[in-house]
Amino acid sequence: MDTRGGDSPRQDTDRGRAVEFVYRPTAADFEEALRARARRSPAGRVQFLMAPLTATVAVSVFSTLHDASPPVWIATLVLSVAATSWGAVRGLRTTARRMSGVMESSYGQCRMVADERGAVITGERASHTTEWTAHREYLETPGLFVLLSGDRAAGIAVLPKRGAQDPADVDRLRAILDRNLKRL
Repeated sequence: MDTRGGDSPRQDTDRGRAVEFVYRPTAADFEEALRARARRSPAGRVQFLMAPLTATVAVSVFSTLHDASPPVWIATLVLSVAATSWGAVRGLRTTARRMSGVMESSYGQCRMVADERGAVITGERASHTTEWTAHREYLETPGLFVLLSGDRAAGIAVLPKRGAQDPADVDRLRAILDRNLKRL
C-alpha cells in the first residue's frame, strides 16, 4: 500500500518546478514544530509523556510500599504529575531555543529550494542538501512544514511558510511533499 499522497492534475502541472523559500528560523518555529511532533507522531508523544508516566508509576509504587493514606497518595500524585508535565514543557522550550541557536550560528538567513529530488538549504555560513528519502514523513502546522526522519530518529527539519516567495509556493511545496513523504 502506498502511503504517499495522491497526484491530482493540478499537481502534475507543477511537477518539475522548484519552489523557493527564504527565511530566518526562530525559536518559536522550532517550538511550534516540537509541539506538533509531540501531538501527532508516536515518537513525539512517547517522548513528551515519559516523565509524567514515570512519576505516576513511581508515586504509585512508593505509596503502596509505604502504605500511604489515600489523601497523601493523591496529593503526591497530582503534584508530581504537575511538576513533571511542567518540566516536559520547559524541556521542549529549551530544546527549541538550542535548535534555533544552532541554526542561527550555522545558517543565519536560509534559502531553501525544493524539487522532486529533495531540498537544498543554503545559509550565510553553511549549506545542506537532502534527498526526500532522508525523511520518512511530514506534518503541517498553520505556519510550518515539519519534516521528520522517522519513529526512532529525532531528526527534524523546519520550513516556515512565511518564507514562500509566492503564496502559490506553499501549495507547490505541499504537493511535492505529498508525492514524496507520508503526511501525518
